[in-house]
Amino acid sequence: MNLPKNFIRAGENYCSIEKNVPAPYFRKAFKIRNIKSVNEAKIVICGLGFYELYVNGVNITKGLLAPYVSNPDDIIYYDKYNILPYLIKGENVIGVCLGNGFQNPLVFNWEFRDVKWRGAPQFALRCNMKYKSGEDTSFESDESFKTAPSPILFDDRHYGEYYDGRLEIPGWNLPGFNDKKWKYSQKAPMPRGEGRICQAEPIVKTREIKPVSVVKEDDGYRYDFGENMAGLSRLRVVSHTPGQKITLIHGETLVDGKFFWQNIKFDDNDMIQKDIYYCKGTGEIEEYMPRFTYHGFRYVLVKGINPEQATSDLLTYEVYNSDLKECGGFECSDDIVNKLQQATRRSDLSNFYYFPTDCCHREKNGWTADAALSSEHVLINLTAGNSYKEWMRNISKAQNEFGALPGIVPTGGWGFAWGNGPAWDNVIVYLPFYTYKYTGDREILEIAAPIVWKYLNYILGRRDSRGLVEIGLGDWCPVGRIEDQYICPLVFTDSVLTMDIAQKAAFIFEALNMTHQSRFATEMAADIKNSVRKYLVDKDKMVAIGNCQTSQAMALYYNIFEGGERTKAFENLVEIISRDDDHINLGVLGARVIFHVLTAFGRSDLAYKMIARTDFPSYGNWIARGATTLWETHQPEGGRILSLNHHFWGDISSWFIQALAGIRYNPHNNDLAEVDIRPSFVPQLNSAAGYHICKYGKISSEWIRIGKDIQLTIKIPAGMRGSITLENGWLFENGNTFFNAADGTYILHKK
Repeated sequence: MNLPKNFIRAGENYCSIEKNVPAPYFRKAFKIRNIKSVNEAKIVICGLGFYELYVNGVNITKGLLAPYVSNPDDIIYYDKYNILPYLIKGENVIGVCLGNGFQNPLVFNWEFRDVKWRGAPQFALRCNMKYKSGEDTSFESDESFKTAPSPILFDDRHYGEYYDGRLEIPGWNLPGFNDKKWKYSQKAPMPRGEGRICQAEPIVKTREIKPVSVVKEDDGYRYDFGENMAGLSRLRVVSHTPGQKITLIHGETLVDGKFFWQNIKFDDNDMIQKDIYYCKGTGEIEEYMPRFTYHGFRYVLVKGINPEQATSDLLTYEVYNSDLKECGGFECSDDIVNKLQQATRRSDLSNFYYFPTDCCHREKNGWTADAALSSEHVLINLTAGNSYKEWMRNISKAQNEFGALPGIVPTGGWGFAWGNGPAWDNVIVYLPFYTYKYTGDREILEIAAPIVWKYLNYILGRRDSRGLVEIGLGDWCPVGRIEDQYICPLVFTDSVLTMDIAQKAAFIFEALNMTHQSRFATEMAADIKNSVRKYLVDKDKMVAIGNCQTSQAMALYYNIFEGGERTKAFENLVEIISRDDDHINLGVLGARVIFHVLTAFGRSDLAYKMIARTDFPSYGNWIARGATTLWETHQPEGGRILSLNHHFWGDISSWFIQALAGIRYNPHNNDLAEVDIRPSFVPQLNSAAGYHICKYGKISSEWIRIGKDIQLTIKIPAGMRGSITLENGWLFENGNTFFNAADGTYILHKK
């Protein structure tokens, strides 16, 4: 498909922190003599940064922040619309409003202000109409489009948006509007990136939340919406004062009972997550909601309103995220664990804006490790495969000539000198591997294969004389109580995860019949494993270097310990955990694997205890302290407050579904019609239930404790097969521990 390449803009000036330039409006009028003769009418549009598209005054934009968030030197995204339902006989008008988006990033950190593509917002558009007579007509964006400043005085994805209601232009996007005072558009330079129709799910409103309380605080009013999410505040106010300035500051926590937002600030200013509205002051209801930003928040501090305006109807929380559907879930008899599952879901969704961001307020960056760590649990719970695939195209473009990857995607060049390394770079195999496992989509493997091959050759050159790797970042965000001697060494996490990258690369290559590449990756993985075993493992004591939860759990999960070594190595892991009083004492890399290791050795009860206990440090401690999302760090009361909405600790949801409910979908990674049911009947629970929706339908597993017995109910879609395997100590009524899985209810007895 030929994409429009004639980009236009309002002018060369673009917005900055020091000098605000309003978001521009554009309009184009055209006539249709006989609307009944039009058989088809479509628009293809690319907005750099973001756009809103109107046809005869109707906003038909697919969702928030259209078309995508990408480096325009890599990929420029287009959207396609059917506009026939909105056309009328006579004059018709196409209207466009442009926001800064990634075309003009204003945030100082991550070197975004220095990107070479930075400039004024611009767009390209083509309108095509087909008539029943067979005739085709079309026009593209050009200098005939008229433009004028909008009431949006300032907009930025991180900072927020400022809007002056007094500057509204009624009817600007409608037929019959007099645009004689508007100026003509200016031709803009063609972006350097590859043009693509965006295939990622749009960012849409998923629900609305009303405030649970409104409290006077200093010179403003604090609105509490009861849960931490991401989206926008919709303002609805009556003002009799033209120019009344209403400021909305968004934050996620309180300190000493007061609104607190220092934990999400990064620049030396007070602009982060702030929206400003200047009232028209007509005495009528005025409504305003930003167009080209979003915020992560639970609380809004509203300044500039009087007591009569400070009602619960003033603000509504509109929750936004990529349009992903739920395909998994879990609940049990422990409310703490149920709240952890819900918190994980909130963090996953509020950090999915086309691709996984690390947090939805402070950074909004596509950190690669965060996405890799969360990929499996997200795919078990949400239909994210298509969006992962689109983001993989951007990751591919971000890889440099040597094969190295940045820590964030998209980037303007930041993230190669710091913020990456194998634990971050493994996103190139984790996204395709798990997407293929849960959806069977081969296309994402095809996108990934060239990146992975180039990376293997790059990382091969980063090995030291021992054959080990020690670059980049390691076991990130270790809990606040951790002691230096129990931190997992970077050389261990890097080397083990480089081995894992090579192993998953071999799987990807094999699935694509790339035999030579698969053999190379397999041999590379084996060679690294030998180096790890030789230099980083005490094979007399069966302890991995570091003598900590992360190193020992990773050595077991990634099969560094072999055969008979594993029993003693696991005993050592349990001793290490006991040394830590059965608390977690690790970072995100260790947390991704330790609970699965405990289950594999029959100690789901210990994994459950570490997760659900409510004293510090634990996941349950977050819930006990009022968390509604997953936090960035485990810190004691009074410790440093960082982000309170991160998703990279969220693999506990995968563990709930796979270990407690026991749903192991596609257990051998080669058959979408296979499922194994292996539930863990931990003594702390009286019941547990989970489900996963695959291509065949809904798989569910539910168990409930009845006296000393367990009642297990399984539902498996037609066309699937699998097995039910019980943990040691449990038997079916006929005395077996194994059954071919089928719909039904089973009574299980303790040995």
